[in-house]
Amino acid sequence: MESKSHALIAGVFSILLLSLAVVLGMWLGKDEIKKTPYVITTALKVSGLNVQAAVRYKGIKVGKVTDVDFDPKHPGQLIISLDIVSDTPITQSTYATLGYQGVTGIAYIELDDDGSKPIAVVADSPLGARIPLRPGLMQDIEKRGMAILAQTEQITERLNLLLDQKNRQSLTNTVEQIGKTAAAFEKLPAQLEPVINTLPQTVNRAQESLQAFKQFSENAKNTSTNLNRLIVGMQGENGSLERLTRSVEQLSTTMNTETLPTIQSLGTEARSSLRNINRLSEKLNDQPQSILFGNKATPPGPGEPGFNANSNK
Repeated sequence: MESKSHALIAGVFSILLLSLAVVLGMWLGKDEIKKTPYVITTALKVSGLNVQAAVRYKGIKVGKVTDVDFDPKHPGQLIISLDIVSDTPITQSTYATLGYQGVTGIAYIELDDDGSKPIAVVADSPLGARIPLRPGLMQDIEKRGMAILAQTEQITERLNLLLDQKNRQSLTNTVEQIGKTAAAFEKLPAQLEPVINTLPQTVNRAQESLQAFKQFSENAKNTSTNLNRLIVGMQGENGSLERLTRSVEQLSTTMNTETLPTIQSLGTEARSSLRNINRLSEKLNDQPQSILFGNKATPPGPGEPGFNANSNK
């Protein structure tokens, strides 16, 4: 009887101890942080996202994923339920992307805000306020990878069209022509060798010509300098041009004041002499005997002694 009572006491004590352990565990595991439910509806792939996945805001953990399910009202869409710390600044411009931890492939929700609408988001469904999900890095890589694959296929098709039988034959002919051109270029150095051998002499002659041209340029410069000095000297106050100008002015003055009046006087005397010569010539024509007998006396006129009116008639 006594052993049974001990067993009963031990069983009750075990039950009480287990109960206290459960209560203590529930008390220790109780989350005192206030959280707000949010929801994400998206048609994007969420590979690697599981329940209890972390939710981070600009890299800081602010909550977790509570559920991932299909949207019964919109086939093809997913509903992702989130519990986020209430003091997280979720606004209408907050958006979510899907991030991955290292190389494990475990996904998490990354929240960010572009600041375009700094207004608190309002819950529009029983599940909580909606947060849009934008394509993340992996989605962009996948999208760009598909675009690159499509472009690669296009390039492959174009290469196939480019390298058809006719084009391959043309390409072969082109390669053969390039080979012939290369062979011709191999002979070119031997043909150019005489020219290369004479190149130093040509360079020396060019240098001599350049030196001669420099000497000619210096001589021309000196000549120009001397000519400028000569022109300046001629155009100076007592220069040759000034003296020549004064001489010409003096000569002009002398001709105007002395030479021209003398020439005019000589011309007058010459005209008078010519008139006398003309008169003499006329007398000789009328009275040639006057050379021997002299000039006939002029008969007296009226009123002069010896005047005879009848003789004059």
